[in-house]
Amino acid sequence: MTLQCSITGFTTLCLAVALLAGCSSSPRVSFYTLNVAATDVTAAPPFNSVDIGPITLPDLLDRPQLVVRTSATRVEILETHRWAESPKSEIPRIIAADLGVLLKPVRVSFYPQNAGLEADYRVLLDIQRFEMANGEGVGLEVLWSVRRSDGGVAKTGRTVVDERVSAAGYDALVAAQSRALAAVSRDLAQALCEAARTARSR
Repeated sequence: MTLQCSITGFTTLCLAVALLAGCSSSPRVSFYTLNVAATDVTAAPPFNSVDIGPITLPDLLDRPQLVVRTSATRVEILETHRWAESPKSEIPRIIAADLGVLLKPVRVSFYPQNAGLEADYRVLLDIQRFEMANGEGVGLEVLWSVRRSDGGVAKTGRTVVDERVSAAGYDALVAAQSRALAAVSRDLAQALCEAARTARSR
């Protein structure tokens, strides 16, 4: 009886050790954030405020995992490389921050923080493509519209950006995505200023 108890106890101990070893070997998850990459400042923008968003994203990108294209017909969804914030929230926040640099001192807010606020212009973004390819770079295609405070469309456009990377790894790809969004922000800053000047000249 004592021998049987000893064997049972030893077996239980081995199982516990195996379970702990399995838990300790779980892969570590890395989290990523976009950052503000705009640097230029537009001189004296002829308006006071602008709201960004909401935006639309392909379902493939509306997820916490990073998505990397590996071929024309294949992508990899990276379970251990994730966004620290929802892309639908982070992208308008970063574009608002970029525009805050480009259009200083214009007040730039973003969805959903801008809910209920009145602004001179609102920018809507339809992101058609925002792809990463490891060791290659980032491709971004965005349809956008600038709307006046009365809801009328002042300007529409399409921005296509290809950002190359010189280093491998996901940090380089996320940095390239930030630069791509800064390029979109520059197009938006120009469109907003042109729309405001046109409105003033009427």
